[in-house]
Amino acid sequence: MRTFRHRTTVLAAAATAALALTLTACGGEDGSGAAKSAGTQDGGAPAASATPGTGAAASGTSGTGGSGTPGTSTSGGSGTSGGTGASKAAARPKVAATPACTPKDVTLRADRQDGPPYTHIVLTAKNTSGRTCRLDGFPEIQFLESHRENVPAVAKSKPPTPVVLAAGDPAYALVRLSDGGVHEDNEPVSDFSVTLRGSDDVIAVRAPGDGGIAVDPAQWKTGYWTYELRNGADEF
Repeated sequence: MRTFRHRTTVLAAAATAALALTLTACGGEDGSGAAKSAGTQDGGAPAASATPGTGAAASGTSGTGGSGTPGTSTSGGSGTSGGTGASKAAARPKVAATPACTPKDVTLRADRQDGPPYTHIVLTAKNTSGRTCRLDGFPEIQFLESHRENVPAVAKSKPPTPVVLAAGDPAYALVRLSDGGVHEDNEPVSDFSVTLRGSDDVIAVRAPGDGGIAVDPAQWKTGYWTYELRNGADEF
């Protein structure tokens, strides 16, 4: 009897222990699953809120950019340039409604283009009048008395529209004099004449430098009036 009871006790204890282990294991799986599920949900919630948060930040940035577009644009180089150019373009009067510049409206100056052998000069026309005026086409230049025809223009330098100058604004034209160096066809020039398109009045311009400039009728050319000299279009 004692042996039977002892075995029964042992079996009961073993069964109880197995049941406890089974319950513990089940509880662990459920707990782990619950924890994982809860962790996923809780972790998912911040992740989900983080995603909208990121979106909100982007939206906020976009909103800031939207509400502060000028600030955002001006911080970017292209934005600044584009904004400034657009502002200037918007501020300029319509070409058709702007009167042509006359010799009384502008002052002309010639400067050597940097770099030897100084085969180019830059002609600057500054609006010194108190009104806005328009420069059409290119400067009609005559360097020599023996060559009465105007210096020919380079077509690729022509801007899309004529230059409209507000009071105090300059315009530029690049002028090629020769191929450079000393050449038997080069002739010295101390001053020359310029006529503005639409006017018959001649403007006398002093050649730059103490010794003036040397020109070659076979090589000289002029660019159109532009707001600024442009790489490519004004290289000739």
